[in-house]
Amino acid sequence: MQVYRKMDIGTAKPSRKQLKEAPHHLISIKDPDEPWTVSDFIKLANEKIGNTHKKGKLPIIVGGTGLYLNALLEGFSLPITAPNPGLRNLLEKEESGVLWKKLKKIDPEAAEKISENDKKRIIRALEVYEATGKPISNLQKRTPIRDKYNVIMVGLNMEREKLYERINFRVDTMMKAGLVKEVKGLLSAGYNKKLTSMQALGYKEMIDHLENGMPLKETTDLIKQKTRNFARRQMTWFRRFKNVIWLEGGERVDVEKAAATVKKQIDTKIA
Repeated sequence: MQVYRKMDIGTAKPSRKQLKEAPHHLISIKDPDEPWTVSDFIKLANEKIGNTHKKGKLPIIVGGTGLYLNALLEGFSLPITAPNPGLRNLLEKEESGVLWKKLKKIDPEAAEKISENDKKRIIRALEVYEATGKPISNLQKRTPIRDKYNVIMVGLNMEREKLYERINFRVDTMMKAGLVKEVKGLLSAGYNKKLTSMQALGYKEMIDHLENGMPLKETTDLIKQKTRNFARRQMTWFRRFKNVIWLEGGERVDVEKAAATVKKQIDTKIA
């Protein structure tokens, strides 16, 4: 979600100081109403990685979206087909279970991987089939990035209680920084609340507060709860990755020791 302009507070974008200290990529490159897909991410991320290597620098992929990281690292090349708003609107009127059965008939492999309740992904799979005449599972191909680069994965671990304290503090900080004002500005600028960008964690709940009168404290508590739930799902994703160097995060982290551990791994890979 950090790709979207005007969505700074709720996505916890790097500060101006951080952006100056190290070159960042794919930050604030899209307007909230512009499409942004996994395919877009893979294409642009690979370009940035290649350009960074050409300069003799070390690219560092930082993020928390398991699907996007997995797609990049494991090499899924998703079919790039333009969205079909008319077809999407038509399919949206049908129940998720009915759509899933349709998908199962034309692409049982994809249906097996997609939950019957994941309407968005089901519609996307049907849309791709309609546009290409081929099942999305056939169009997905693996070209592992590990075949091209030496990849080192570093994960930060933290006691759940401490993690939840950090999450709650982070949400409170966002509120003080002006999250309500930021969301008001997006709505005033004409961005539809149904946009994918506006469904982002924190924004959707704040829109409910502004439009439906949910009390601000209740809204804030809900954002904290959903963020904690999201953190649990993140760890489920990250535990699937192989050969991750797990380091202790939070206040107790020994930064110099952690850096030395990672540097040793890099030196070993290069050697």
